[in-house]
Amino acid sequence: MKKREAIGALRARRLFLRKISLAGAAVAAGVVPKVAAKSEAAAAQKSFPTPDYDWSKRQWAFGVDATKCIGCLRCVEACKRENGVPLTAHHFNTWVERYVYLEGENKPRVDSHADPVNIAASGSEREYRFANRYQDAKVEKAFFVPKLCNQCEHPPCVQVCPVGATYKAKDGVVLIDAKYCIGCRYCVQACPYGARWFNEEKGVTQKCYWCYHRITKGLQPACVEACPVGARVFGDRNDKQSPISLFIRNNRVHVLKPETGNAPNVFYVGLDKEVN
Repeated sequence: MKKREAIGALRARRLFLRKISLAGAAVAAGVVPKVAAKSEAAAAQKSFPTPDYDWSKRQWAFGVDATKCIGCLRCVEACKRENGVPLTAHHFNTWVERYVYLEGENKPRVDSHADPVNIAASGSEREYRFANRYQDAKVEKAFFVPKLCNQCEHPPCVQVCPVGATYKAKDGVVLIDAKYCIGCRYCVQACPYGARWFNEEKGVTQKCYWCYHRITKGLQPACVEACPVGARVFGDRNDKQSPISLFIRNNRVHVLKPETGNAPNVFYVGLDKEVN
């Protein structure tokens, strides 16, 4: 019996490795299978993600006002609680970077809550804060930049996924179907924004989904709700009076890495040219 089970396990492992090998060869050759949204059938049955949600009528987008962010990191904490992200400083769906220009320096010094000095200042990887490392320095300019998945219009992560686990929903959000993910991590490498991470325990890739389970029920993403200064804005671009539509219309907005052609759906105000 044990011998039979061992043979079965060996066969399963060989099939798995063969699948990865074939997928890798296809990507290397530039032959990427057409990706279909895994929830198309469910959506037709009005059962995804909620019975009353019609994803064809929404076009979600996100706004970040870097002039308002105070680096309190409540957004990071709220995201981890809401989405079950491991309570370490190295796993996150959203994060905040600090940019500091010191007198006489042309380039900013950049750190985030994952920086060892900041971890030491908090005293725990379960708590997040920025150390006051520049208290005795001559600071010319400093600001914080929240970052998260950009839910691109032309997402490279979707293009490289060999099994269609990553797909773009009709409402603009890029989702991951964990049942299909084989853990190859091609999407992690393809994302130019560093927005994806690999969950070793579950064996799948994870990222920010703009709290899809919340927004499809009429709620705001957890990070938007937790921000005490209104630095994060979210809404439906199909609604011309929504917070995000007004944010884009009334401000000079920018996106990260526009040269990639990914067309991000996260729009920023107050970015410095060094932020990418």
